Amino acid sequence: MLNNVILYKSATPQQVKRVTEAGLIKKMFTTDINCDMGEGIGNDAQLMPFISSANIACGYHAGNAATMQQTVQLAIKHRVAIGAHPSYNDVANFGRMAINLPPDEVYEIVCCQIKLLTAVCDDNNALLHHVKPHGALYNTAAKDLPTAQAIALAVRDCNPGLILYGLPGTFMQQAAAEAGIAFLGEAFADRSYQPDGTLTARLQPGALINNSTDAVKQALQLVQTKNVTTITGQVIPVDAVTICIHGDGEHALEFAKAIHAAFSNAGITINKYEQQ
Repeated sequence: MLNNVILYKSATPQQVKRVTEAGLIKKMFTTDINCDMGEGIGNDAQLMPFISSANIACGYHAGNAATMQQTVQLAIKHRVAIGAHPSYNDVANFGRMAINLPPDEVYEIVCCQIKLLTAVCDDNNALLHHVKPHGALYNTAAKDLPTAQAIALAVRDCNPGLILYGLPGTFMQQAAAEAGIAFLGEAFADRSYQPDGTLTARLQPGALINNSTDAVKQALQLVQTKNVTTITGQVIPVDAVTICIHGDGEHALEFAKAIHAAFSNAGITINKYEQQ
């Protein structure tokens, strides 16, 4: 493992290039900006120029065949890496309510969603690049090893060259290592952190960052110092190489533009993707 980055033998040359640059070129501050997309918010086209990875909803919490097709095509146009954004099967709650599923069922729903988006990529002569769980599935995987292992095995069995995006230092990273797949540690520009490195629950006060000044400050801190200031004021290490902006956030486009500009001004390279 190299600074939160694991390279797997099945990774494509493009994946190796992005992972290596994001994880190893520290002095150049090369990073990735990822965004959850295809969720029916209506801002995907506006956001695409300011990001480098798109996590595309696969229909279980949002999206459908048409939105997957549209978002994949937008990603290709803007040289944005295409990722599956699998969720619990829970459109009613936007995938943000935890569901107690045994590992074999978690494996099945993740596999199904990866295959759905892979088919769309195949139709457009594009490569699926990564997988990032959504919402409650993401949070459960960070704290529950069997869930994390089921996700990592689903990723490996669908395509061992895929990269798992997840919360660094949690069971997600451990499960990826056990499965032998690439892992990219993720941090958040628009969410506050707890002292244990987890995100503040959305229903708690201060969970969401609501102004671009604070979002930019946190994004720069995460990239330049590899740490974050928690909601309690404590500074903790976060060894992440991809920064998330939630596409459904009220200020998503404002944050994306401001962070993109701030990174440019600070000499931080946003690692764009090249299809084969």
